Amino acid sequence: MASAVERLFLSVPERTLRRAALFRETPIATLERWAMALVWNLMPRRIAGMPNVLRLCLRELLAPDYALPDPQRALDSPPGLAGIAHDFSPATILAGYRRGLYPLAHAGPMKWWSPPQRSILLFHERHIAKRLRRQMRQGRYSVTFDRDFEAVIVACARRRPRLNLTWITPRVMHAYAALFDAGHVHSFEVWNERGALVGGGYGLAVGGAFATESQFSREPNASKIGFTVLNYHLARWGFAFNDGKVMTPVCRDMGFRDIPRREFLARLAEAARLSGRVGPWQVEADVRTVADW
Repeated sequence: MASAVERLFLSVPERTLRRAALFRETPIATLERWAMALVWNLMPRRIAGMPNVLRLCLRELLAPDYALPDPQRALDSPPGLAGIAHDFSPATILAGYRRGLYPLAHAGPMKWWSPPQRSILLFHERHIAKRLRRQMRQGRYSVTFDRDFEAVIVACARRRPRLNLTWITPRVMHAYAALFDAGHVHSFEVWNERGALVGGGYGLAVGGAFATESQFSREPNASKIGFTVLNYHLARWGFAFNDGKVMTPVCRDMGFRDIPRREFLARLAEAARLSGRVGPWQVEADVRTVADW
C-alpha cells in the first residue's frame, strides 16, 4: 500500500483506480443504510415532516424541476428542505453552495437543504479549550491539507461503523472528488507520531466562505486539532467564516453560533465575491503555533 507521501504523486489512472477501490458500498451495506434511514426518519421528532418529503418526491417525479430551488422558500417541516437535486454534477453542486444550499440524503433522491438557522464560525469568536491547547502543545500530532482526500472522505462515511447511517455514498464521494480535483474541495489530515491517519475532515470553499462537510476521529480530540488548524488558516487567508450548517456540540464548543437564514445568505453573498483560494492547500503553521492562536 502506498504511503501518504507516495499518494501525493499518483498518476491520474492510479488515482482513478484507488478511488474505484475505496468508493464502494456492498449491496448489504446499501440495504442497511436504507433501513437505518427509515428508522431515522420515523423517529417522533422527524416523522411529522415525512408527508411533505413524500409529496415533494412525487411532484418532482411527475414534473422534475432541474433549476436550483430558492433557499428562502425552504419548508418548515422538515426544517430546511428546499428541493430535489436532480443534477448532481460538480458544477451544480458548486452553484448550490453559492446559493446557500447544500445536498444531503441518507436514502432516496438527493435533496437540497437550507435550514432556518445556520451554524457559522466568525474567526474572532473562536474558542480553543485549555485542555485542547495543552494537547496541541505536546507536539504528538501533525496536520496536513489535501494530502489524502480519498482516505478522509471514506473515513468520514464510516465513522459510525455500528450505525450504518451516512449520506456520504459512493456517488457523493465521486462528486466531491471531482470538486477536489478542481481545487474547490479540501481535506485536512491529522497524523500521530507513528504516521497513522487518526483524524480529519473535508469541506468546500466558495470564495471567502468555507462549508465544513464532515469529520472523523480515531484518537481523542484528533479531529478537533485538525479543525482548529484549518480554522486558523482560513482566518489567516482572509476567509469570512466557516459554515458548520447545523449546530453540533463540537461546533458549539469551538465558538460556532447560529444565525438566521436571511443573515447567513447576506454574509454568503458578500463572502462569495472574495477571490478565495482555488487549488491545492498547504499548511503554513504547525500545531504548536496554532495552539497559541
